[in-house]
Parts: sequence; structure tokens; C-alpha cells
Amino acid sequence: MKVLIIGAGTGGLALAHLLKQAGVCIAVYERDLAPNADTGGYRVGISPAGSRALKACIPGELYDLYVATCAKSPRYFNMLTEQLGEVLSFDVDEADPNALDGEKNVVRKTLRRVLLRGLEDDVFFGKALQGYTSNADGSVTTCFQNGSLATGDVLVGADGTSSTVCKQRLPDARLEDTGIVSLGGKIPMSAETKALLSDKMFKGMSLIMAPMGFGAIIHSLEFADSQRDPGFAARWPDFVEALDEDSIGWGIWGARQNCPRDPSGLNGEQLRELGLELARDWHPHLRALILMTEPSTIYDVKVRTSVPLTPWTSSNVTLLGDAVHTMTPGRGAGANTALRDAALLGRMLIEANQGRKPLVEAIHAYEIEMLRYSTEAVQESKKQMDANDLAHRPIVGTVQLAFMRSMMRIVNAIPALKRRAFRQMMRVRGEN
Repeated sequence: MKVLIIGAGTGGLALAHLLKQAGVCIAVYERDLAPNADTGGYRVGISPAGSRALKACIPGELYDLYVATCAKSPRYFNMLTEQLGEVLSFDVDEADPNALDGEKNVVRKTLRRVLLRGLEDDVFFGKALQGYTSNADGSVTTCFQNGSLATGDVLVGADGTSSTVCKQRLPDARLEDTGIVSLGGKIPMSAETKALLSDKMFKGMSLIMAPMGFGAIIHSLEFADSQRDPGFAARWPDFVEALDEDSIGWGIWGARQNCPRDPSGLNGEQLRELGLELARDWHPHLRALILMTEPSTIYDVKVRTSVPLTPWTSSNVTLLGDAVHTMTPGRGAGANTALRDAALLGRMLIEANQGRKPLVEAIHAYEIEMLRYSTEAVQESKKQMDANDLAHRPIVGTVQLAFMRSMMRIVNAIPALKRRAFRQMMRVRGEN
């Protein structure tokens, strides 16, 4: 069997490793011109379930490198007011001390560099897909914009939001605008910037619940342990210069109708001004984080979501990750769901390659299960970022915010309720 994978993102590369280890012939085609191309975004949050899926896909040595290039795992998940008052805080070690490797934060471009390791001869860059053709003999041929062709037995679209494979395979699939606008940036970690965060904020991930449905996220990324570890340099000498600098990241979002300006098309300086305007009544430390951010590091993000699909007739062309289930960052489930896809699809294709299951039947089994868990993740993620929610309205939103904060404070005070709430949060990110 030869499997063609379109897209060298997290899910596509994880799938490639799993198949290659099982002796399946693979070829990955990526539209970026070079491995070090800016892949967009800064941080990827990998849940314990995401780490388990990744570990099932890649060689042990590579998994060790992934762990070594991650930032320190967050100890706390905090829910705060815009004045930095605590309404709910989960201690991860207390809530789930047995989780494999804990919650991970990794920089997107570093994760790609890790996953490209060992696939140097299997990934082809500068290959933007134009379309594909299903052949009479059951094979599929891809045609790229540079005129080159490739033929295989299976085609996997792992080419992200606005997937070319998806547009041809499922022409009725569509994305919808959530009405939420978002911007964010990061600043180098220093004594001055670290002093802006409380101990729990510095050691964890913090979500801000503000009036009119506005929200924010604050997270710190520390890589100092790997940078100082002589064992890292001895084991992966060619990776030392790829280690990321310590930083503090932030993001703000809200309904488009409540923003003075749409961030789309604004430059970094204008985005920083918009962030300061949105946070004008927030805690001075939050405003200071935005003010101290270099404009060139500030970006805006379009918050879109897939419209959940019903099952389709399976074939030897399938999809994984954002190509089939783009979701908002509201639950931090996107990358984790893509890794779950890769592990599941990989197992099914290996079974087909070994003759234990017909190919299309194996792909069908994957698609049915993938649609089940990804639809829930898409829907739960949208609940956190939907401009139609009552939270974004002036009067009823104020009442709803007050009620939510009150309920969270009650949960925060009762350990049993707190454990239950933590399990619910993690379930959407792949935990049973």
C-alpha cells in the first residue's frame, strides 16, 4: 500500500510516522516552500490524551525529543475576572496526578521540526495541491500546482482549514464565521514581565472572563531546563539552537459587534492599540502585558468553525484534523483531536495493509468514529466562542456573567464538584 498525505502539519506527520514504522509506503506533500516556513501561531496545547496519541504514532526517541522541547507543564488552570480575581482554579497535580506526561505547551514550528525528524526523504515541500483523480484501477492520482503528479492507493487530506482535498471530496462541507474576533502576542520573559503575573498565573494557564463576553488567555512558556541541561545537548546536538526562548503569551477575543474595530487587516501597532482599548478597564498588569509587546509579534486570528457533517460514503480518499473538523480554540481541542485522528486512522490503514480488513471498510470504521468524537469537540468548542451567545449582550450578558462567576466560586470551594468540573473540561480534549 502507498499512502499519499497532503499537509505536513501535526496530524499528517504523526500519521506518516505511524505508517512508516509499520512498513507502509508513505509520501507527504506540503505547500510550504521549506521546512522552516512560519506555520502560523505560537503555542500548541497538547493534553495528556494528545500526548498518548502522539506517543502511539512516533518512535520512542522522537517522543523523548518532543517532551524535551516542550515548556514546563502548567500546574494550574485558572479562571479569573478582568481584575485578576480568582473564581476557579484547578491544581492539575491534585486533579489528575496519573495523567501521562501532564499537559504540554509546545511552540508550533518546533513541534513541526521534531515531527519532520526521520521523514526527511518522505516529505516534499513546495507542493500545493490542485486536485486529485480517482482511477479505474482503484488508485488515486494527485495533481499539484507546479504540474507534478503522484499516484497512490490512499489519499489523506491533512491540509488544514480550507482543505483542497475536502473541497473536492466533500463539496457540501463548509465553515462558518463565529462572529468572534481575536488578537494576541507574546513578550520575552524577564523579571519585569514575570512580576506582572501572580504565582498561579505564572505556573499555569489563565482564562479571563470579562464583561460583554470578552475573554483573554495568559500563559507562560519556560524552556530553561532543556537549555541548561547538558544531557539535551549531548543527545540532540543539532537541536540546541532550535530551543525556544522563555516568553509570556496573551490573547483577547470578543464579539465583532462589540469591538470598536475589526482586527482583520490591521498592522501590529494598530492591533496593540486595539488590545489596549479592549482592556481599558482591566487590571493594570494585563494592560502592561499588551503595552510591552513588540508590535511585530502581535497577530489577529479568524475564529471559524466547521459545520458538523453527517457520515458519507467512504472511499480511499479521507481526511483528518482541521481539514474535516476545524474548531474554535475555546476548548484547546484542535491539535489533540488531530492527533487522535492520526492514531486511529493509522491503526485502520495498518490493518488494511496487513490484509486483516478491506481498505474501504477500514477507512469507514475510522470515519464513523472520528465523526463521533470530533463533532462533540467542534460543538463544545463553539460554545466558548460564539457571538450569538447571550454573554455578548449588554444587560443579559452582565447577569449571565455574574451567575457564572458565582457558580464557579461555589465549585472552587467544594472539592468533589471541582474534580467533576475538571474531568468535564478534559473530556472534550480526549480524556475518558
